[in-house]
Amino acid sequence: MNAAWGEHSEPQLGPMSDTQLIIRHLGLCDYEPVWRDMQAFTQRRDAGTADELWLVEHHPVYTFGLNAKPEHLHDPGDIPVVRCDRGGQVTYHGPGQVVVYCLIDLRRLGLGVKTFVQKLEQCIIDLLADYGVTAERQDGAPGVYVQGAKIAALGLRITRGASYHGIALNVDMNLEPFARINPCGYPGMAVTQLAALASGIDRVVIAEQLLQALAGNLGLSRAF
Repeated sequence: MNAAWGEHSEPQLGPMSDTQLIIRHLGLCDYEPVWRDMQAFTQRRDAGTADELWLVEHHPVYTFGLNAKPEHLHDPGDIPVVRCDRGGQVTYHGPGQVVVYCLIDLRRLGLGVKTFVQKLEQCIIDLLADYGVTAERQDGAPGVYVQGAKIAALGLRITRGASYHGIALNVDMNLEPFARINPCGYPGMAVTQLAALASGIDRVVIAEQLLQALAGNLGLSRAF
């Protein structure tokens, strides 16, 4: 069993209802094994495979998307760097950041990529509004922003009409590693987190709220 799955067994790919959704809680994991599991799942899935959301936090890591340029990483120090196959530039993942990977059959749901991205962003915007935080999109810069500071990153890979990778919401984490990069390729971009903007933050509750919002916005119901 791959270590990225923790105590969870490898996902079964048998026929499921078109609207059923499996949610997996992976815990705190290294980035690369989870990424490889996403690739393998997407390659094996077929028209009857249920969609999945994977909730995870990562040990500190910088990830380079397909468009990332070396000059956007200033000083990684002892933080590993992984080149991956999502879209976009460089970003940072670390404990205290809620990451949800979205393994979704877009063709089955009749979703174009632009609409799918907007749905993911809207889930975060709506969640933040529940905490009294006004967030928004920025043209040409996927993700979610609060007064110009990035609070959530978004990166996807679409293969055979199905997505993997997903969204990362900064909740209560060490933001210093973001200062060593140009976040998503933008020099000087400010980065923020929910704990700096609202009180009474519970990362476990927020993660569950985000999962529920994603399921509802995509019109999917939990299989178990």
